[in-house]
Amino acid sequence: MKPIAHIRTEFSSKFGVPRQAGLVEELRASVVFEPEYRVADAFRGIDGFSHLWLIWEFSQAKRENWSPTVRPPRLGGNTRLGVFATRSPFRPNPIGLSCVRLLGVELDGPEGPILHVAGADLMDGTPIYDVKPYLPYADCRPEAVGGFAAEAPEERLAVSVPDELILKVPEDRREALVHVLALDPRPSYQDDPERVYGFGFAGMEVKFSVRDGVLSVIDIQ
Repeated sequence: MKPIAHIRTEFSSKFGVPRQAGLVEELRASVVFEPEYRVADAFRGIDGFSHLWLIWEFSQAKRENWSPTVRPPRLGGNTRLGVFATRSPFRPNPIGLSCVRLLGVELDGPEGPILHVAGADLMDGTPIYDVKPYLPYADCRPEAVGGFAAEAPEERLAVSVPDELILKVPEDRREALVHVLALDPRPSYQDDPERVYGFGFAGMEVKFSVRDGVLSVIDIQ
């Protein structure tokens, strides 16, 4: 297989990316196709679907060897489960699957067609191997059981951003950033109130610390 596209998102590294698709609907991304797939006919009818499946590669999580067990962040990073019972990026084949909302199709322009989507959980530049329509009658199973991850992660932290810092963020990206921070992007095993964390978002470096359930943004550059 070879990539048919790459995605453009706000995240320059893995740190900070939501742990599942759809957790932050305010996040916007664009799927930009390789030149040989920029054929308008290949997208005929796609605008009739509200959601799409993206099949992609964990391009920054490749390992020569695989482990039969992993430590899911949802369980605190201390409990081991079978890799096939999790969505860990460290798999025999580093393939990811995400459901995103289709915002629109940009047919014109030198890179068109481009798919504009919401809710993606991918870092910038992630290779995309395929795009498929989400079919509610086949893909939605209300009776399904979610195992150890039955409930969607909730926003855990209150977020404090000084006015002079939030103004550095483009207005149309502020809400998304706050929701990303509220979900607590730190590794589950880290809880040092003195530690300063940082990650890339929308071309900026966001630095923060967490104490007593409050995430305080220290700097945005």
